[in-house]
This record gives sequence, structure tokens and C-alpha cells, in this order.
Amino acid sequence: MDNFDFGNPTRIIFGRGTEARVGALTAAHAKKVLLHFGGGSIKASGLYDRVAASLKAAGVEWVELGGVKPNPRLSLVREGVRLCKEKGLGMILAVGGGSVIDSAKAIAMGAVIEGDVWDFYLGKGEPAKALPVGTVLTIPAAGSESSTGTVITNEDGQLKRAVNSELIYPRFSILNPELCFTLPRFQVACGAADIMAHLMERYFTRVENVEFTDRLLEATMKTIALKAPVALANPRDYDAWAEFMWAGTIAHNNLLNTGRVGDWASHDIEHEISGIYDVAHGAGLAVVFPAWMKHTLAQDVSRFAQWAARVWNVDADFADLEATARQGIERLEAWYRAIGLGTKLGDLKVGTDRLDEMASKCTDGDRHTVGNFVKLDKAAVRKVLELAK
Repeated sequence: MDNFDFGNPTRIIFGRGTEARVGALTAAHAKKVLLHFGGGSIKASGLYDRVAASLKAAGVEWVELGGVKPNPRLSLVREGVRLCKEKGLGMILAVGGGSVIDSAKAIAMGAVIEGDVWDFYLGKGEPAKALPVGTVLTIPAAGSESSTGTVITNEDGQLKRAVNSELIYPRFSILNPELCFTLPRFQVACGAADIMAHLMERYFTRVENVEFTDRLLEATMKTIALKAPVALANPRDYDAWAEFMWAGTIAHNNLLNTGRVGDWASHDIEHEISGIYDVAHGAGLAVVFPAWMKHTLAQDVSRFAQWAARVWNVDADFADLEATARQGIERLEAWYRAIGLGTKLGDLKVGTDRLDEMASKCTDGDRHTVGNFVKLDKAAVRKVLELAK
């Protein structure tokens, strides 16, 4: 196990009706905020009215900025930055899923600088400060409600890039499983795939003697594998959603990568797919991850076999660990299909004419590799994409 520092400052407020507390929680940080959200679903569901009433009761004023899309756009981030500066806003309140929260985090970084926030996503410096962010989570998926990460897409160049900074941990996140009851099936499936990917990215590591976090990761993977189908079959099952939602937060709040180094190549590769084709991130991961596994399997067959046996209940064949591992990959693909996702680029309506472009963007023109479990250059990324055809 490697040395590590761990601390997560996000306050989690979990359970039924907890969005009613958003006003008091927000007022502790600012009295004038940017209320950031996606489309019209929070208004149609009544959530917007409940949030607004709570803010008003706590004496909090707000300026609205809706319109966040999946794969959140830099252009809207820049509009949010402008509003924060012009209106003197002191906090960003994100009501929505990971895309809304990621956009809020980007605005929080950009609102306190003179330059362009996109420079941080290009690796040109690191943020030194940020406005506080609070969240009301409406879909478990990205884990952004309690993480250091934000991912934004720049329409100019179709580039999707990430920033990680402890400055953008949300100050608080409200998690009410009831808010998931009316989610579309496809969004639920994509959320489950995103959470599963966060766990697998951490699980496939070269660091030895990490049995404790192995077991935590395996248990969380099994929870998502079991509860996502239940939530899909019974959308108003509070208990299933409660486990699903909390597992999604724990999957990406950095607890489960303590003492180990994860991979993250699959995320990097998928960012190029969704950056160009604007596919849902979870749907893209369901295509990329099995292909990445098939490409890297030979590097550590025993770890793949352990994952297959402990997570997917494959009977371990000690005389042929590779066969055990491949059965695990097959069961992962079957699970994706069972929850309504495809496992091939064609299922995403993604052609094969831009594989070279994606491999080049992923590796910055072959100037660096991606991944840690196995370091992939441009040619290797291209091979993973070919395995996903």
C-alpha cells in the first residue's frame, strides 16, 4: 500500500426531504448566489419551487443560469463566470446531476480570475482559489457531488478535458433518493455505468497489498450491479435508490483510491468519443471499458480473475485464470446490455473513420501516454478503439 493523505470536506445531507434544508446551508456561505441547473425537469418535478422557497426563507437571493447539457459546454461556463462577476455572486448552487455540478465547479474557478478558465483544463496553471459550490443531486452517476473533479467540453475543437483540485470540493451536497424516482431509464443506466467505471478505474492497479480497498471496491461494484436493475424495474423503490445513490458518491469521493494508484485510461479514451460525438459519458464507458480490458488482460491475469470471481461470481478455474477473467468481461458486457446499454461503437452510432483522430487527441499527438495499470500510447489507444468496433 502506498502512502496517502485523505480528507474530504464535503458535508453530505442524505435522505427524504433534505432539499428543504438548502436555504440554510447556502446562507452559511453566501447571501447572493448563482442557481445553476439543466433543462426543465427540476421545474416540472417541483424541485425548483422547493429549492426557491427554501432559499427565500433563508434570505438568499439568486440569479438563474439554466441550460446545462450532458458533456457541459465551455460557452455556458463563460456565461456563468460573467454573471458571477457582474452581479457580485458569492457561491454557485448546482441543482442537477454531474454535468451541472461540473459546470458549477468550472464557473467557481473562473469567477475569481482575470484570465480564461479553460487554461486550467489545458494544464496551463492550477487554480489558487474558487467560489464555494453547493449541490442538490438529482442523479447518481458522476460522483461530482463529493469529488475534486470537473470535466468540460470546449465546442471549439471538440475537446473534453478535466481539472482536479481540492478547492472545488462542494461545501455541501444534498442527496435525496426520492429525486431519482422520475429519471429516464437511459439516464439511470448511464449513471450505473459511470459509477461502475469509477470503481474499476481504481480497482485495476499495480500497487500491491491493497486487500482492504480491494474488498471495499468489490462490495461497491456488487452493490451497483445488484441495485441498478432493481431501480430500473421499480423506479420508486426508495431503498434501492438509497444504496445506489450513496454507492455512487463513495465510488468517487477518493476514499476508495487511498493507498493505490488507479488507471483512468478508459475515461481518457471515452472523453474523446463524447467530445466529438456528444454521446452520454456512461454509455461511452460501457463500450470502452470491456475493450480496454481485452487489450490489457495479459498484463495481470490474476487481478482480472480475482475481479471476475469476487464481483461477477465466476467459478475460478485455477488451471486457466485467463478463461476466468474473460468470463468476467463477458458478464460485465451482459450486465451493460441487461440495463439497456450497448457495448460496441456501432451501438453509439459512432463510426470508425475518426479513430486516428481520437487516439491522437487522447495522447496529445503521441506526446504522452494514458493510464497507469498499462501505459497506452497512440497506437495502443487505437487498438482499444478497434476492439470496441
